[in-house]
Amino acid sequence: MADLAPDPNEPHGSLNEHPRTALVLGATSDIAVAVLAELARHGLRAAVLAARDPEAAARAVADAAPALTTESMAWDALEVEGHRALVERAAGSLGQVDLVVCAVGLLGHHAGRTMGPVDVDHMVRTNFAGPAAALAAAGQFLVEQGHGTIVVLSSVAGLRARRSNYVYGSTKAGLDVFAQGLSDALVGTGVRCLVVRPGFVRSRMTDGLDPAPFSTDPATVARATVAALQDPRRDVASVPRVLGPLFGVVRALPRPLWRRVAGDR
Repeated sequence: MADLAPDPNEPHGSLNEHPRTALVLGATSDIAVAVLAELARHGLRAAVLAARDPEAAARAVADAAPALTTESMAWDALEVEGHRALVERAAGSLGQVDLVVCAVGLLGHHAGRTMGPVDVDHMVRTNFAGPAAALAAAGQFLVEQGHGTIVVLSSVAGLRARRSNYVYGSTKAGLDVFAQGLSDALVGTGVRCLVVRPGFVRSRMTDGLDPAPFSTDPATVARATVAALQDPRRDVASVPRVLGPLFGVVRALPRPLWRRVAGDR
């Protein structure tokens, strides 16, 4: 096993410091790669990249953050029995895990009525059940370790179901609520959970789709995430920030009006 641990004489990151080590779940995500690159500019030294395609994750991070020391590990979010072991392996390589980033998920722009039962089951397990189990393992480990931060990449799609993508939206809603509850449960333990809710993100996953209003890009999400990490009072970050109050209004719209506003987007 590779030893990625930074100099033990240097302090590891805490809630109010920039992290020096990270474990990324779903490390081929464009947003996750951008977050690592941004963190590397703020003191991140080493990361374990967990993904179904670890070689692709390694290439992407090497291009975006060449100074970052990394180790790639094959990992499938649906193999829940191995989640705790993965976190322990990462800690063994890193020395300590300052930050866990959960970026697992399938895109579901039109994941709604046209999806059959097998596809629905797969999306629910991939976007919600598997990541939730991984977050449970990470949370338990970090509490035992005595410090750490969890970042959960959610989506505004989970704030209100749309007829075009209610399967995808419901999985994001489930993970978002799970992460909020985890955040509350971790208060007083030395561990923090931050939920990041981007709007439409222009990335490889959304190539060919019409951008929604207030669309953004992975680099912008990454900068907002790192900024939120430096504010210990924040447990949710909307990207862009206008989406937070906007969806506060959207969630109060009568359903017939919401169906007209959302359309088939």
